[in-house]
Order: sequence, then structure tokens, then C-alpha cells
Amino acid sequence: MEPSSLRVYGGVDGDHRKAERRVRFLEAGLDLIGAPDADATLSVRGVCKRAGLAARYFYESFADREELTAAVYDQVIDDLATGALAAVAAAPHDAAAKVRAGLGTVIGVVGDDPRRGRLLFSTRAGAVLAERRQRSTLLFVGLLGGQAKDFYGLGDSADLDVLSQFAVGGLAQTLTAWLDGALRIDRDDLVEHCTRIFLAIGAPGRD
Repeated sequence: MEPSSLRVYGGVDGDHRKAERRVRFLEAGLDLIGAPDADATLSVRGVCKRAGLAARYFYESFADREELTAAVYDQVIDDLATGALAAVAAAPHDAAAKVRAGLGTVIGVVGDDPRRGRLLFSTRAGAVLAERRQRSTLLFVGLLGGQAKDFYGLGDSADLDVLSQFAVGGLAQTLTAWLDGALRIDRDDLVEHCTRIFLAIGAPGRD
């Protein structure tokens, strides 16, 4: 057996078991970071207790708690972006339908799982989350701009850059207020309001 090979137990190979443990740590991390009274930091001991796994398994997947925090956030963002893009692609070739599909997916994800909403939009943020949020904002600005270019056949422009930043920033603030209870509106109405706003912003360069 090669030194890097892992033994098989109960028909499940070591790599698969390691992957399963990693998923358990990610879920435990999301539970703790996304808790209503979370302070945006994790302890290795707390995560291990939540996951029901020994600390030695933690370190086979993560160097420290900051790496786990980043991995939890990145997983949520990846799921959110992938889901929104798939919804937009599946929607009819109509601006309102595509905007509604994308926004409906985003709002649904954070509304269905409060942990994810708090992770993404809570005002409590340590250094790791603050840095990740900046990066994810740029990601969604780029995705929104790219979708507008593809749909309307636009080229690069300062107008598109400004509107993309404005739309993503405005949506983030709106979702923060909604999740905190400061904005009292049901989900379907929120989707429709945000859809109208995104459409009202319009496509840069079009009359």
C-alpha cells in the first residue's frame, strides 16, 4: 500500500470519510457563525463539539479556525452564485423573468436558511468575514455586469460599472434590513419590489 493510501472501513474509503468529516465541520461552522447570538469567531473546540468529531480530524482539513470560517463563507457564496446563475439561465429570454429568477433565488436562499443570511449580512464581522464580504461583493458585481452585457449586448462602460455596484450594494442593504426585521415585507413582495428596482435602473447605453 502506498504511504498516501488510506484504509477502507466498512466499504468506505478514507478519502470519502475525510470528505464527509469536512462537510460536518462546515455545517457545524455555519451553525455557530450563523447563530443569532454569534460573535463571528469560532473556536476549534466549539466546532469539534458541534460536529461530534475529535480535534485531530479538524486539522486534517483546516489549518485553523480562520481557514474554516473562510471555507464556510466561500461554500455559501458558491452555492448562492451557482443557484442564481442557473435560475437566470433557465428563465425565459425576458429581462423581467431573468431578474425575478435571479433575485428570487438569492432571497430564497437567505430567507430559507437564516444561518446563511446572518453569515452574509450580519453587522457582526471579524476580519476574515469582512475580507470575504468585500470579495463576494466584487464577485456579484462582476456577475451582474456580465449578465447585463450578455442579455443586452453591451460592451464595457463606466455606466454599467456604477450601476452594477449600486444594484449589488443596494440589494445587500435591503436584505440586511429585511433579515433584521427593520424592513417588514413578505418574501414574494420583496422579490417583486427588488425586481422592479433592478429593471428601473435599466440597461446602460439603451434609450
